[in-house]
Amino acid sequence: MANHASAEKRNRQRIKRTARNRSIKSEFRTLVKQVREALNSGNTTAAKAALSPAVAAIDGAVAKGVLHRATASRKVSRLAAAVHKLTAGQAQA
Repeated sequence: MANHASAEKRNRQRIKRTARNRSIKSEFRTLVKQVREALNSGNTTAAKAALSPAVAAIDGAVAKGVLHRATASRKVSRLAAAVHKLTAGQAQA
């Protein structure tokens, strides 16, 4: 338990930051999940449509300091590659 005013304040800040970070993480995870579900179902249109908000949410998480930029870049790259692969595969068929 915090015994100093400064420690109590830091605890309040920690609680606020944790809630904000959890909310941001939850949002981008949900959007990434939607892209993956569209990919698994083979729906090119839905995958392309879901990719843009997912990338925006991941970039927003980086801006807020929730995700490291390299982690975000890797996630975006893999999602975009998967969508491109699906699109290219259906274009040939």
